[in-house]
Amino acid sequence: MFRVELGRSGRYCDGVNRRSFLQLGVAGMASLGLPQVLKAKSESATSRGTKNTKVILIWLDGGPGHMDMYDMKPEAAAEYRGLWKPIKTKVPGYDITELYPKQAKLTDKFSIVRSLHHDTGDHFAGGHRMLTTKDMGVSGANNGQKFPGIGAIVDREIGSRQHGLPGYVAIPYGMSIGLRPGYFGGHMIGAQHNPFETVADAAAPNFKVPNLGLASGLSIAKLDDRRALSKRFDAMQKHLDERPDSVARDKFSEEAYQFVGGDAARRAFDISKEDPRLRDQYGKHPWGQSTLLARRLVEAGCTFTTVHLGGWDHHWDLKKSYETLLPIVDSLVSALFIDLDDRGLLDETLVMLCGEFGRTPKMNDGGNGGPAGSMGTPGRDHWGNAMFCLMGGGGVKGGMLIGSTDAKGERPKDRPLSPCNIHSTIYEVLGMDSKLQLLDPSGRPVNVLEDPTPIRELL
Repeated sequence: MFRVELGRSGRYCDGVNRRSFLQLGVAGMASLGLPQVLKAKSESATSRGTKNTKVILIWLDGGPGHMDMYDMKPEAAAEYRGLWKPIKTKVPGYDITELYPKQAKLTDKFSIVRSLHHDTGDHFAGGHRMLTTKDMGVSGANNGQKFPGIGAIVDREIGSRQHGLPGYVAIPYGMSIGLRPGYFGGHMIGAQHNPFETVADAAAPNFKVPNLGLASGLSIAKLDDRRALSKRFDAMQKHLDERPDSVARDKFSEEAYQFVGGDAARRAFDISKEDPRLRDQYGKHPWGQSTLLARRLVEAGCTFTTVHLGGWDHHWDLKKSYETLLPIVDSLVSALFIDLDDRGLLDETLVMLCGEFGRTPKMNDGGNGGPAGSMGTPGRDHWGNAMFCLMGGGGVKGGMLIGSTDAKGERPKDRPLSPCNIHSTIYEVLGMDSKLQLLDPSGRPVNVLEDPTPIRELL
């Protein structure tokens, strides 16, 4: 199942091509004006947080293998330990795959949760649990979103750290297992909390973000004219009926103007301003440049940014796939940590790397139910009983291995942790209340996290 198309996702094991199939407008609301979107965001917000921290979530869509990256078992039988050897890193006892030599020099900057699990090997169930923490019966046969994604909740609670910028951005799009925005979306808290999507290839020479520039034929001067005219009508309306929301309407119209007509967002999304040498360090391809763009956005003030790296469903041809993809991930992850640290941004930026589940500790025979090797060389199948999550920066301690798995990497041996514990740790980093509740469609309060306990060792 090897397809290297870094500008799009490959096929998953259900045979569905994971290309984008829906174009969304600003913040996922093409049918609403931007002032209404911003107003809805503000009206639903209950807290703005007290910190200046942000999050970059690098999402490995399809299920990355824990046994071949950050939780290797060199003493296990050959069919378990896999194809590559572990290498020593900057932190004693913190070994990772030999395909990650650049990260090996930086393990003091990030930690690995090795005992994460949610116990499902279904793509959709796993994605929903990782991004919302909720089970709620989601599966391949019932794959609709049932609860807001964490980025949407952060956007609702905090919004952007800087006026004139979106609080929640997905590069190039928010997508989980082919669903867009999938489990990254706002769901019951509203589509206004869907991520703002960059859509275009950040590595393209003419990279430009849709919905950020002015409409065809509309200049800043004309926008100013329309703005002035709008203010005149608003003033007339206020004079006629003294509407109590007129001040708020002015405020949100001003925010919309700053987003579309101001310089903050335009500067933040202009990746061409980066030093070519730095761009080379991240990698001159969509994955590397998407990650660099994420750094630009958190530096500018976007609170929650996701980077979609699709194509991790390797039931066969694991060797060819990983020997191509893992060096790319190694470069972009290491470049991101070094870049954030050099700019003094690492203490206020949490970087995460994970997917919807892990892969089976025992490698298959490459037959996918048919004769051995009939589909390709061996690979690994779906596994939610043990998986990893990389976390570093934003006040999260580096150089730690949290929990462990058994000798074959099949399940947690000690310190078992769930997606709730990951989300609660994110909330702590952002200054949010882990005991937050939302109202479901029936008006009943629902705990966002069933277990609001963060991973204390990391904080």
